[in-house]
Amino acid sequence: MKQETTPAPSREFPFNATAIITWTCRSLTAVAAALVFSSFVAAQAPPPTPHTTIFLHGRIYTNDPAHPWASAMAVREGKIVCIGGIEQIMLECGNGDDVETIQLQNHFVMPGFNDAHVHMGSAGADMLAVRVNGVASVEELQKAVATAVAAHKEGDWIIGSGWDHTLWPDKKFPTRQQLDAVSPKNPVLLVHISGHVAIANSLALEQAGVKKETPNPKGGEFEHDANGELTGMLLEGSAIGLVQQYAPETSAADRRRGIELVFADLAKNGVTSVQDNSEWEDFLAYRALKDEGKLTVRITEWLHFSNNLEDLQNMRSEGGTTDPWLKTGALKMVTDGALGSRTAAMAAPYSDDPSTSGIMTIDPAKLKQMAIERDKAGFQLNFHAIGDRANTIALDTFEAVAKVNGPRDRRDRVEHAQIVAPADFPRFAALNVIASMQPSHQTTDMRWAESRVGPERIKGAYAWNTMLKNKVHLAFGTDYDVEPINPMRGLYACVTRELPDGGPAGGWQPQEKISLDECIRAYTTGSAYAQFEEGRKGALVNGQYADFIILSADITKIPPAEYTKTRVLRTVVGGRTVYQSQ
Repeated sequence: MKQETTPAPSREFPFNATAIITWTCRSLTAVAAALVFSSFVAAQAPPPTPHTTIFLHGRIYTNDPAHPWASAMAVREGKIVCIGGIEQIMLECGNGDDVETIQLQNHFVMPGFNDAHVHMGSAGADMLAVRVNGVASVEELQKAVATAVAAHKEGDWIIGSGWDHTLWPDKKFPTRQQLDAVSPKNPVLLVHISGHVAIANSLALEQAGVKKETPNPKGGEFEHDANGELTGMLLEGSAIGLVQQYAPETSAADRRRGIELVFADLAKNGVTSVQDNSEWEDFLAYRALKDEGKLTVRITEWLHFSNNLEDLQNMRSEGGTTDPWLKTGALKMVTDGALGSRTAAMAAPYSDDPSTSGIMTIDPAKLKQMAIERDKAGFQLNFHAIGDRANTIALDTFEAVAKVNGPRDRRDRVEHAQIVAPADFPRFAALNVIASMQPSHQTTDMRWAESRVGPERIKGAYAWNTMLKNKVHLAFGTDYDVEPINPMRGLYACVTRELPDGGPAGGWQPQEKISLDECIRAYTTGSAYAQFEEGRKGALVNGQYADFIILSADITKIPPAEYTKTRVLRTVVGGRTVYQSQ
């Protein structure tokens, strides 16, 4: 690819001090190691006086249909104060002693991405854990575990994540015996790429007190083989959690170290806002970093729906709901599993395994009762639902809540909405339920998704265009770190519905393609609407936050195959540069 010129660095950012942090975590992950070649800027205390920065000579994609393009803009006190033509900006905002000018050198500028669904806490932990992403067979998985065992003391827990059996020749789950062969004296727990299943070795099961006669936990399952013996596979969070609780807790220092690596990863990929589903301890770590002036992304933190209502209200009070950088938001509930592991709750059995229809993690009647109670307390509700049965139950619940508690602007959400029954698409719009979806899931899943649900049900899968035709609000994200944070993978999926290397010709289920503009809107203004922040972010217009990115190529002019090769040259959040490529 042609070498692009990096925009001239600013001489002074809106914050007086900046710290350039070069990450050299050789023993961590490929993502962390890659950051060695980037500049990650952690802003410090704000200046005592206002400062204006003018960005000139750019191709600025405003995301504002009324005025879609501009060539210059001015930023002051973290917001856009002028945008339009160069002469206009210089005349209206170019005066004063404290004005800095940055030449954009005709680079493409657009609003920063707002990822509507991330897991930063687990992503941070994964940064420091054994990474088995992309291993091509169970033998490669064993080699990775053996390497980790050699680097640990006998008895230490080996924790890892990211394996995906659908990449393997036999496409079968691993077994505890296969882990035992390379880790007889270390408990091992490896979570699947989906986060919905995990494999544990015999020692981990023993330390957790899980035996073949142990009853399944509610909403989960300990898998058994044909002889009734434990395979080591743990299906869904309640089963995984029963084993995971015996692993050592993450230290505060390690938690912070992982989160800082995550922040760097987000900034490098042009993500300026996230809607996060992590633990309260992670939120406290974000707050500590914010207090130190080191928060480089805007965070809305979801709380756990299943927690005690009084605790949720206390956390909302303590975490706040209005701070533009860090606040609490919706209540998240995982109602079913994942399609890849056949734990997503389907209305009929799986086409490639008629013995199962998936798992509902909560009784629908209980879900409805809790939802009514939490909605009455003023919370936005947010249900993970992948299977068509889970999506129907989510919509039924939202409808019941509105009938009991009366009308208001709820903006309840379904996370993923991967397989939706035809009758349910108009219900999303009628109930003003947001479809919070992750386009890159389609690119990953298309290799096997149709075999799971068959040719008819697949027509309601990853159905972005059908959602838009039904006037449903879309909010896009990645499910990071189930998928990489890079939003360009999502844009590619939206407009092609093809595999990363291309094909099938014309795209898979091509009727569900959407345009680049529609995809960007779902990833920016759509995500902002989903968190009640429309008009504050998502577009480059006067009065909105100065959250934007500068790219190495104009994505409106290049072929979609070039999207994922496009680099972020600079990421700006609240008017300050938080990442700049070298």
